[in-house]
Amino acid sequence: MIITVGGFAGSGTTTLCRKIAQQFHLTHVYAGQIFRDMAAERGLTVQEFSAIAEQDESIDRAIDEEQKRRATDGSVVEGRITAHLVDADLKIWLKAPLSIRAQRISGRESISPEESKKRITTREASEKKRYLTYYQINVDDLALYDLILNTALWDAEGVFDIVKNAVEVIKW
Repeated sequence: MIITVGGFAGSGTTTLCRKIAQQFHLTHVYAGQIFRDMAAERGLTVQEFSAIAEQDESIDRAIDEEQKRRATDGSVVEGRITAHLVDADLKIWLKAPLSIRAQRISGRESISPEESKKRITTREASEKKRYLTYYQINVDDLALYDLILNTALWDAEGVFDIVKNAVEVIKW
């Protein structure tokens, strides 16, 4: 079983993937962590590294290749465009309004909601530009997803319960 989970920052993807991995004994493969590790190795912030990635396609390609390499049977694979790159049994997209996502991130990172909103907006613009330029993928087109959830409507447990039920009833 391979499950992909995508969504913009603050939508709850990492929380959900951790719960899925634990419940179904899957390996959690996380594109965001691969990106953060690469930025840290270079002594850069995520925002700085994103700006460089806009000019250097090899960064995104390296992350995607590493993610695909790790995405084996028995994985939950997390990333904005992962569903486009990995053949999965279930493709999930999480969404929530920017204000909700900014609030979540501001609490997690101890920054103001305004600063959080600014960072999210900058990061999403960079990602959308790169994905469209490098892959011809419009991340706002959700047609390939099997399950799309607005995480503003449920807490983390509620979102997980919905996904858990979906996983359990799918015919593998």
